[in-house]
Amino acid sequence: MLGDVFERFVEKSPISVMVRATLERVLGADRLDLWYERTAEKQYTRDLLFSTVYDLMSQVVFCVQPSVRAAYLAHEADVGTSIVSVYNKLNGLETRTSAELVRYSAREFAPLITQMNGERAPWLEGYRVKIVDGNCLEASEHRLKVLREATGRALPGKSLVVYEPAPGLVTDVFPCEDGHAQERSLLGAVLATVAADDLWIADRNFCTRAFLCEMDTRGGFFVIRQHQGLPFEILSPLRSDERTPTGHIAHQRVCVMDEHGTKHGLRRLRLKLDHATRNGATLLHILTNLPRQISAQRVAQLYRNRWTLETAFQHLEAYFHSEINTFGYPKAALFGFSLALVAYNVLAVVLAALRSVHSEDTVEHEVSLYYIANELATTYTGMMIAIPEPEWAIFYAMRTADLATILRELAQRVRLQAFRKSRKSPQQARCKRPGTPRKGHVSTAKLLLNRKAQLATP
Repeated sequence: MLGDVFERFVEKSPISVMVRATLERVLGADRLDLWYERTAEKQYTRDLLFSTVYDLMSQVVFCVQPSVRAAYLAHEADVGTSIVSVYNKLNGLETRTSAELVRYSAREFAPLITQMNGERAPWLEGYRVKIVDGNCLEASEHRLKVLREATGRALPGKSLVVYEPAPGLVTDVFPCEDGHAQERSLLGAVLATVAADDLWIADRNFCTRAFLCEMDTRGGFFVIRQHQGLPFEILSPLRSDERTPTGHIAHQRVCVMDEHGTKHGLRRLRLKLDHATRNGATLLHILTNLPRQISAQRVAQLYRNRWTLETAFQHLEAYFHSEINTFGYPKAALFGFSLALVAYNVLAVVLAALRSVHSEDTVEHEVSLYYIANELATTYTGMMIAIPEPEWAIFYAMRTADLATILRELAQRVRLQAFRKSRKSPQQARCKRPGTPRKGHVSTAKLLLNRKAQLATP
């Protein structure tokens, strides 16, 4: 079915082939341009195709190219327009288009992950768990004329991101061009997506009376840290429960009244932590409307797992070019971040294929996303040069079941030893440096030589 060169890449870098096959099946040029024509509201295609802009930006996000300009120069003959046209297209991309691209990728990838039996074990049986958190884009360089006289950091936007741990996909994003906007101003858009039996896990920024009560009215469930300003009525005294791995837990019944006067009964958990959080908190309060059959310890564990999304943000920042600070225009910056979320979803498909073959426990504890991203950055360009575009067309019209079978076969060829996580010893508490002022510079080489001489002295 495939040529000899193709087979060599299958043998030497099966993960790169998995990524390209998945991209061709879901985000192929023709399919992507048709999707854009259906999705875009104001912007239209004249000479520069959306798929071309997507391809250039993808190379930057995957760290194949260091910048949009570098990607353009590498494919100038294929682009067919000037670099100015590329930037104009990026600067005008609607935030709705960016958000819909993330949703589209999740809708297309989810059946593929299910077909491979690559989903993680459910966090709570019978519920569709969703973690929501905010992300503020990195301050951009002052390249725009309007920014050159500004003394503060230029914030090109922020967004709320929804992550579903079972498939490992980012399923939704709510972008906002105003970098100063509060996360709570976007909660209305989030509420519109709440469905019955959804379980939303979030931090205290999402703990508003309207958000909790409307979610409860819609039949959704939540595990959210209590905000100090939330008004509520205590219905029962605190009852102590057993210890958790991180502290001691107690719970009580409370109610929150919505703007219409309807009371919503909730459970309020108090966690006394053995060790303070990074913000110095030793006492946390969590609100939930989950049934009483779900223990307080289980609710606390669900909230602790919220860090999964923050870990995903760390992966985006460390392994992908997710925040391109040369983009001053908010629409372009948010599109770049959305493409990083799509790239993360592509790797979620790869991880699902690995889980289906090598087991969930092995992949979760031993496979490093850093080495997978590095494999793509170092191999992808050479593979695309060696294997021309037409040879990938076989994946474009492939059925989901057939592609799932191929991805599983490729996953069996992956040598997990090449992507094994580094074993780190537990970090020791650092000694505080004396509060003396710094005096000039120090030479690291001289300090090392002095240290070596001290150790050699009998």
